[in-house]
Amino acid sequence: MVEKIYENPDVYKIFVELPENPLKYLNCYVIKDGGESLIIDTGFRREECIEAFKKGLKELDVDIDKSILFLTHLHSDHTGMVTDVITENTKVIMGSLDYEYLRRYVERDQVAWKNSDERFYREGLSRELIEEQQRVNPARYYALKDMFAAETVEDGHKISVGRYTLKCVWTPGHTPGHMCLYMEKEKILFSGDHILFDITPNITSWGGVEDSLGNYLESLKKTRELEIETCFPAHRKNEMCVYERIQQIQKHHDFRIAQTLSIITETPGLTAYQIGAGLSWSMRGRNWEEFPIQQKWFAMGETIAHIDYLRLRGKVDKREADGIFRYYPI
Repeated sequence: MVEKIYENPDVYKIFVELPENPLKYLNCYVIKDGGESLIIDTGFRREECIEAFKKGLKELDVDIDKSILFLTHLHSDHTGMVTDVITENTKVIMGSLDYEYLRRYVERDQVAWKNSDERFYREGLSRELIEEQQRVNPARYYALKDMFAAETVEDGHKISVGRYTLKCVWTPGHTPGHMCLYMEKEKILFSGDHILFDITPNITSWGGVEDSLGNYLESLKKTRELEIETCFPAHRKNEMCVYERIQQIQKHHDFRIAQTLSIITETPGLTAYQIGAGLSWSMRGRNWEEFPIQQKWFAMGETIAHIDYLRLRGKVDKREADGIFRYYPI
């Protein structure tokens, strides 16, 4: 399904269904002007997603062979199908840091995921649950299989589409190199997964990144300084003021930080898995043990990111015993 969502510039949204996924669909945005087209994000490497993407471009009379494809970040629901849909003439643009992370995952797939699995085991997740999520995690199953060539960009890089200019805005947090696109004159922000409106973006712990949550909160401050009248997120809808939503997300993390510290203070020596079990999650009344493993995996990553935030600010101590990490108040 395709919908025109803005005029001058002409912006269209292709609904790329994400079957059996709580995100429901990806918003693939297409900007058209003067015979030129910019496409923002793709979808999983899954037949239903590829079909919706190609059908949407055909309906819009967009030739990907002559288009620019911009990828906001490395996650599989944004990059998974890239090599299935581009041609040798498609100009692909991606932030340099996430491009490098993605390349490592594609080229060192088994090693990269093994390192991630081992990290979660040391944080308290059982081998049985790790093996279960390996079988069902869509981020793995529908991920990009072959790397693509891309023009890599940094914060502040500008992209032209017809008469219009979009500026790349580096917003690390959700991923190390997440990029938004900002149209300063039109006051439009394509926020990727940096700002979502009816769900909170997942902030997880990344290898090589000390403080994912701290980075994310700084990125929210950076975004708040932009003049934005219209914000287009990568998932679901936006029916509220972007500044109000930024404030809500900041308050959410303030609460989660305080709750994490409270659990560690009341029961010293817990693993991240045990701490996560005590946090408040929006899962339609389900308790921690009833969480689907893929959701528990995301929750674990977010719990670790909040613990890292507290540890780096001298609030929590991390100790290792028998290869497992446990946490204590300072």
